[in-house]
Amino acid sequence: MSGEATPQTGRQLKPARSRVRQVVQVALGLGLAVGLLVWGLPYFAKTTWAEVFTVLGSIPAATAGGLLLLLLLGLWCYTFTLTGSLHGLRHWQALIVNVAGSSVGNLLPGGGAAGLAATYTICRSWGFSRRDISTSAIVTGVWNVLARIALPVIAIVALYSGAENVPSALEDAALAATFSGVAIIVVFVSVLASERAALLVGQGVDKAFRPLTRRSGRSRTMSVRALVIDLRARINDIVRTGWLKMTLGLVGYFSVYFVLFVLCLRITNVEMFYGQVFAAYAIGRLLTAVGVTPGGLGVTETATAAALVAWGAHPANATAAVVLFSVYTHLMEIPLGALGWLAWSLSPKKEAAEEFPVEVPRESLAGGEPAVPPAATSPDAGPDAGGPGRPPRRPG
Repeated sequence: MSGEATPQTGRQLKPARSRVRQVVQVALGLGLAVGLLVWGLPYFAKTTWAEVFTVLGSIPAATAGGLLLLLLLGLWCYTFTLTGSLHGLRHWQALIVNVAGSSVGNLLPGGGAAGLAATYTICRSWGFSRRDISTSAIVTGVWNVLARIALPVIAIVALYSGAENVPSALEDAALAATFSGVAIIVVFVSVLASERAALLVGQGVDKAFRPLTRRSGRSRTMSVRALVIDLRARINDIVRTGWLKMTLGLVGYFSVYFVLFVLCLRITNVEMFYGQVFAAYAIGRLLTAVGVTPGGLGVTETATAAALVAWGAHPANATAAVVLFSVYTHLMEIPLGALGWLAWSLSPKKEAAEEFPVEVPRESLAGGEPAVPPAATSPDAGPDAGGPGRPPRRPG
């Protein structure tokens, strides 16, 4: 009797254990975020919450409203990145995807997966195919990584331009980001430009992970080489036609958020050299990718405030500026996300695009001259079409 119940029990326990693990991760992440904000932020910034609230209490309501408009402008800029990666997506739809996905991601530690699931659900309801959505997520993910890599490089140049003493930690981080960024760009461009390079990259990754796939029993079905060839065909057209639009969207997004950061400092009476301000901003944007807390909450604020204070800013004023900036770039996205979900529920829905399987020719996987598989498109594809065509995710 027990032998017959074991398989069924195992099937039931696995999802239950997964849910328990998720609950524990959420609880630990939120606990760490609260601990860093309540204790870590004032401790490392050398101030107290009473002093910080005194500064925040002096900010006029009209000023707070102006900062909200600036936030909305930054979010609108990012819609160009999304519409550039997902053909047929309109800007109002991209804004809904942006705020709805970000609100979910900001509520959960490592919320990128939850945000991607929200993006998938919303886009599928508007008729986009699974293949187009996943390709869009990959492309925007790569663009965001490249943008984050560029930030410390720009920060180090800005600090040197002002003849400031550059902290060795930031200098080392910028140097590492430069080398890793060049490597990522070279690999990415090579895969897009050359079928043979794509094949070599896939083969190299296959060899590196072969011991692991043998242990897991997936060596016969898992082929990174085939995946790279398929992704190349899916991504090439998007990058060729949408790289400028996606790049300008990210530049506009980060630029508007930097202006928002500078205004938060000015409102709280923090006067600093712009190179230091941008370096602190770059640190914060990089740390939003930390997955141990929701959206890097607590980690981002503590590191940014500590950097500003280390460069001579008034502790209470600098911490108040960082908290104000976080209120707009993190917490404000939660009510905006709720509005986004409401707007999505009222938006017209469309039957999801039919999936067309793509077969990779065997000769391309056998080491011969690789053939490019045709990219799948939905029947109503086209940038001016009312429905989706081809191929989202935002930086922190």
